[in-house]
Parts: sequence; C-alpha cells; structure tokens
Amino acid sequence: MRIPLDLAETVATIVDEGTLEAAARRLHITPSAVSQRLKTLEEQLGRVLIVRTKPAQPTEAGAAVLRLARQLALIEHDAVRELGAEEQVRFRVPLAVNADSLATWFLEPLARVSRRHPVVFDLHRDDQDFTAGLLESGTVLGVVTSRATPVSGCRAVQLGIMRYQACATPAFAAEWHLPDGLAQAPIVDFDRRDDLQTEWLTARGVDVAAPPRHYVPASSDLARAVRLGLGWGLLPTLQSAEALATGDLVPLGGDPVDVELFWQQWNLRSPLLDAVAEEVRTEARRVLEPIQACGDAGVA
Repeated sequence: MRIPLDLAETVATIVDEGTLEAAARRLHITPSAVSQRLKTLEEQLGRVLIVRTKPAQPTEAGAAVLRLARQLALIEHDAVRELGAEEQVRFRVPLAVNADSLATWFLEPLARVSRRHPVVFDLHRDDQDFTAGLLESGTVLGVVTSRATPVSGCRAVQLGIMRYQACATPAFAAEWHLPDGLAQAPIVDFDRRDDLQTEWLTARGVDVAAPPRHYVPASSDLARAVRLGLGWGLLPTLQSAEALATGDLVPLGGDPVDVELFWQQWNLRSPLLDAVAEEVRTEARRVLEPIQACGDAGVA
C-alpha cells in the first residue's frame, strides 16, 4: 500500500486549518476538491481519517497519515536547504509548549532560530502534562512537556525545573490571615486542569474543596490577577522574583512546587529540528533550575 504524498499533505492541511474550506484556501483549490482528495485517501486506506468537527480532528488512522505528512515535509525542507535551493515559502514549524514557559522564556530561542532559518512557528499552548499528546498525534514536531518517557518514535532530553512559589499581595495576605486562612482565601487557578495549587494545599493539609477559585486561563494574566489581589497563587519564580524582591508580593511559606520539563521531538536527523532543540535547551539551561543528575532522558 502506498500513500500519495499530495493526499497526505491535504490531510495535514485540513488539521492545520481546522476546516475543509480553510484548507482549500491554503491549497488554492476548491473545497469540493479537498473533500474529494480526503475521500479518495479514505477509500484507499479503508479508514476514516478526519472527524469533521470544528476544528477538524484526525482519527487514530488520520494521526498516522498526519505524522507521515509532517515528517516528509521536514525531510523535504532539509533537502532543499542542503541543495542550496531557494524556498518559495517559509517552512511552518508546529510546536507545543506549556503556558508558563511560553510567557517567560520559550520565545527567545525561537527568535534566534528565525534569524537563521526561513521558518514560521505555529505554537500550540497546553498544560505540560498534555503537550506530549500533540506530538503523539502528529500535530506538532516538538514539545515542552513534563513527560520524561519518550513518545514512540521520539526522543526526550531534560530541560530543567520550573519552580513555583505561593505568593499574594501584602494586603490580600493580611485580609485573609494567610497562611492560616488558606481554607477560605480565594485562589487564582489557570483552568480546571491546573492542579498545582491543589497539590500545594494538600501537602499543607488543607481541604482543597473549600477555597473559592478564580480561573484565569493565561499565564501573564494569572500573574497579574495575583498582583492585583484577586487571590493567591503559585507563580513561576521567573514571574514573581521581582515583585517578591520589591515587596509587591509576599511569600506564603511552604515548599515550592517543582515541575520538571523535558523537550521531546521526533527521532529524525533534521538540521532544522535539531537547531530548534539546541536553542531551546540552551535557553532552558540559562533560566530554569537544574534537574539533579541531569542528562539525556531516553534518547533514541
């Protein structure tokens, strides 16, 4: 069985753009032509490849085709660069990263890569516990993740520790008698999957169901909400160090919460992907806390 490359590219474009109509605009063909290409490949493989939700999502079989399309596009890009040929468009690099890394340190290494390579980055933001799933599905080429075990067909390297410290404004801490009043004081959470504050409260023996919670689903906005006194929260030291030093925030005690971060990417020999990984690792070594006994984790 052979998978026509133009049909695999069409599947990837549908996933990237979210709808058949948007994919048609990017491919400069009609929506009916996109639909026909998808139907042709699905009939050839005997599998449904795309769930036509908004945005469109790949099935398990579609994820396999998506990974193929991504890998072939990356290999083609590297070959064109090696041949010294001029590329017509900038190569699209989809990556996944957790919100706190995106807000604090992750853009700097990408900026350095973009100055040396004709690329555009397509960033997917998700919790560090879930970004590896986007790599597994073929949606992205590389991820910042808390998962140390490499995704199948990928390799992982340690980046460092993102350290979180519980803090609040002096006025908020005084009003709610913190840390004694943790069971009543409002919390600022990222979203309903954010369990950092819950873990910290559990370690201190506080009933985690008791405190009211604000949900602020953006890293910089969450930090601002804490600085404005909406509630207390666990902030990365990269975000809170200056405010703690000036007294605009005060620590609430307790042990910090350390989240180990790893870089995972497909196990392909790609100069471009390796350049991205090297810049990410360099920046992580500069700003993150080191992981004890640091080394490569499960390098394939």
